[in-house]
Amino acid sequence: MIDTVTKLRKLSPGRRDQIQCHFLGLDWIGSMRIVIFGNSGSGKSTLAKRYAAISGVIHLDLDTVAWKENQIGVRESIEESESRIDLFVAENENWVIEGCYSSLLPIALKHASEIVFLNPGMDACLENCRSRPWESHKYQSKDEQDRNLEMLLDWVSTYQSRKDEFSWSDHKRLFDSFEGKKLEILSNTETREKGRNVENGNRAMS
Repeated sequence: MIDTVTKLRKLSPGRRDQIQCHFLGLDWIGSMRIVIFGNSGSGKSTLAKRYAAISGVIHLDLDTVAWKENQIGVRESIEESESRIDLFVAENENWVIEGCYSSLLPIALKHASEIVFLNPGMDACLENCRSRPWESHKYQSKDEQDRNLEMLLDWVSTYQSRKDEFSWSDHKRLFDSFEGKKLEILSNTETREKGRNVENGNRAMS
């Protein structure tokens, strides 16, 4: 007969911790592995950075693995992007990953404890794009970013009709097929509320 210790060793780390905490009379929080996705301007980076700042988890923006370093506008190979995501997940127990690449998101979704689909509507995304700060990992200067704004707004506005990997239809498919904990956020107000909930939850655990 297999003893209890052997059975525990065969379980996943998260399930093992859950059972051990139960017998110790402790609340089990579990690992935090959040994937956030949605249209450009939907608030992905803002929410992910809030998770990272409040909970102390490591933040990965998929933009940093999807494009070749120091070659603006040159896409990295899918194989290289996948290996960098796999390495990130292997090296970090708790994390938040955000992006809009449906070719890369499934790699992170395999390990996610929760996903958040930011779908606040077109007006909110366009306004967020207009007010976003300088993204130094994408543009060499704020002036360069501003010169690209009109092209970005035009692209963002086609979210519902596009059929590429950045489209609403691809994101909705990923959201619907995920079987774990998930949340679709439909406004900037809900995004801010989610951020406050993260902060309040962190205070409750401290």
